[in-house]
Amino acid sequence: MLNHRSGEATLTIIAILFFVVMMLLLTLLGVPLEISTAVIIGCLIFIISFVNTDLALIILIFTMLLSPEFNAGEVSGRTIKIRADDIFIIIIFLGWIAKMAIHKELGFMKSTRLNYLIVIYSVICLLSSFAAIIQGRVNISTSMFYLLKYIEYFLLFFLVSNNLKTVAQAKKFIFYLLLTCFIVCVYALMSGAAGGRVSAPFESGAGGEPNTFAGYLIVMMSLMLGLIFNAAPGGKRFILIGLFFMSIIAFLLTLSRSGWVGFFASLAAFTFFNKKHRILLIASLMIAVMILPMVAPKSVQRRVNETFSSWRTYKVMGKTVGLDESASARIDSWGVGFKRWSKRPILGYGIPAGAVIDNQYTRVLNETGIIGFIAFIAILFAVFRAAYKVYKTMPGDDFAQALSIGFLAGFMGLLIFSSAAATFIIIRIMEPFWFMVAIIAVLPDLKKDDIGAEVI
Repeated sequence: MLNHRSGEATLTIIAILFFVVMMLLLTLLGVPLEISTAVIIGCLIFIISFVNTDLALIILIFTMLLSPEFNAGEVSGRTIKIRADDIFIIIIFLGWIAKMAIHKELGFMKSTRLNYLIVIYSVICLLSSFAAIIQGRVNISTSMFYLLKYIEYFLLFFLVSNNLKTVAQAKKFIFYLLLTCFIVCVYALMSGAAGGRVSAPFESGAGGEPNTFAGYLIVMMSLMLGLIFNAAPGGKRFILIGLFFMSIIAFLLTLSRSGWVGFFASLAAFTFFNKKHRILLIASLMIAVMILPMVAPKSVQRRVNETFSSWRTYKVMGKTVGLDESASARIDSWGVGFKRWSKRPILGYGIPAGAVIDNQYTRVLNETGIIGFIAFIAILFAVFRAAYKVYKTMPGDDFAQALSIGFLAGFMGLLIFSSAAATFIIIRIMEPFWFMVAIIAVLPDLKKDDIGAEVI
């Protein structure tokens, strides 16, 4: 313990000295302050990831929802945005690679069922985009930018899964994921007091990205439920219940209808998998359904009513159903997606596809064709199998049950949510998602030497 703390103190001193020396050097060279700060922070993150990968990952967890974003151009009418965590993932990954190169005894790549599928899908994305670039359909810089964003989630998966050695580490990371969620929900509730839809911090544009925040909360609230019903003892359970209700209020105030539908699917999946609490869950859901219309904020009730405003009508099972403009656009997106895909069914149009498609499934079809779509579905199926394996083979482990059931519920919710959003390419949803996938994938092989382990 003493050596560990001594090492951290030494790292802190070195980091401070490095920061001061670099700042002075860059100032003397006349480098703008913004660029100087970015370079220094990047170097510090690299050093931290090399010396203490766990600490670097904890920093990354906080930056997932608490980092600013920057505009990096525009494509197909949409602004290209990058965040600090986009850059941090790459820097931490490179620091970890350097560490593995020097300390070869640590190993390099942990084997999981997902590894080969991720590589196959990534290769298909590259081939589809390369063909589009050669044929002049996609700009090379735009395509490379999007490809890098797609692949960075997989880098995060490899980084976390290969760094995890013990259950203590997994629990530590889950704690910081929940702590970040608490901070974000406090911010959302404070901003929600002024009215309007709530969103996560540092979202650019008027109103931010409430749908993205809703997708993130689907994942986190499902995790909370898993821990509440399966792992959290005594006082910790009450803390998690409090956080869950905070999250529910923030979630409702996102006014994300696709998010609400997705979370309903999560609750249904959670009830299905949580056998020993199924009756209690069903009763709670029935009570919630009856009470919610009476206690929901007026903005939520108004949002539900707006859905059926008859901006456009559809025939459903012989009945006429009216939907507002936003909901109609989501439905039309499916038609546009399938129509465009039919013209390039094998490898698609490359990444990005060059059209606004607000659902994950036809977007993948458009970008990578049927070949990429099959590989994508194979990854989703492998993710499900990994979580289901933990659920079935570790019935006596409360933490494993909490994590697997919570993850499975959140995963089912995201699959439904993806019918109205390109969920699996949204950084603020995918970073915590793939972080949890990495924990799930290696959990059966982790050492259970976490008795008395410290949080940090």
